[in-house]
Amino acid sequence: MKLTLKVWRQKSANDKGRLETYQLDNVSEHMSFLEMMDVLNEQLIAEGQEPVAFDHDCREGICGMCSMYINGEPHGPDRGVTTCQLHMRKFNDGDTIYVEPFRAKGFPIIKDLVVDRSAFDRIQHAGGFISVNTSGNTQDANAIPVPKDDADKAFDAATCIGCGACVAACKNASAMLFVSAKVSQFALLPQGKVEAKQRVLNMVEQMDKEGFGNCTNTGACEVECPKGISLENIARMNREYLKASLSAE
Repeated sequence: MKLTLKVWRQKSANDKGRLETYQLDNVSEHMSFLEMMDVLNEQLIAEGQEPVAFDHDCREGICGMCSMYINGEPHGPDRGVTTCQLHMRKFNDGDTIYVEPFRAKGFPIIKDLVVDRSAFDRIQHAGGFISVNTSGNTQDANAIPVPKDDADKAFDAATCIGCGACVAACKNASAMLFVSAKVSQFALLPQGKVEAKQRVLNMVEQMDKEGFGNCTNTGACEVECPKGISLENIARMNREYLKASLSAE
C-alpha cells in the first residue's frame, strides 16, 4: 500500500506543534500500526530527519503505552484493540491517515505523540491499594469466600490497562471510566472493604485535581476502551462515592 501520513510533530511541551506530511510506499497489510510507524522512522533516519517519538512497550495489548489518536479515534478504527494490535489491513491503498497524541489537560504532551499520563499513577496512589495484615496471623486470601458474580465483575474491572483511551474519547476528557474500574476491582472484594470509603473519596478528589472533566454520559469511553470496561463501573463508583460522602459528614 501507498499511504499519506499526517503526523503531529511537537518538539516539547512548550512548542506550538504542527501536522507534518509523510509519504510511505510498500506498506504491508500484515504490519501492525506500530510496525508501520517503525518503517516511517527508519525512512526519516535514512533521510537525516528526526524520527517521530511515540510510546510503546509490550506490543501485545497489555501495557497500555501505545496512546495514538488515529483518524479521530483513540487506537484507531478498530474495536477492542490497542494501537499495537491495530493492523494495516484496516486501511486502504492511497489512504490519508492522521496520527495525533491523546489530547487532554490531564495528559500534557511531552514530545510528538508522547503524552504524560502520570496523572493516572497519582490517582491510583491516592487509593488503589488494600491493607494487608502482616502480624503473623494472616488469613489466606483463597480461604475468604467471594460470590462468583462479584469475583467476575472485579476481574473484569481489573483488566483496565490504564491506556487513557477513555479520556481521549470523551469530549470532556473525563477519567471516570478508568477511576471507576480501579475503584470497582477492590470495592467488590472483601479485601477491599477496609479502605472502601476513603479510597473512593481520595481517588475522585485526585481525579479532579488532575484536571479531568466530568462524565458526559455519551458512552464513548466504553466504545473505545480496548478492554471493554463497562459503564456499570461508573455507576458503582457514584454509589460508592455517595455512601462514603454521607458517612463522612
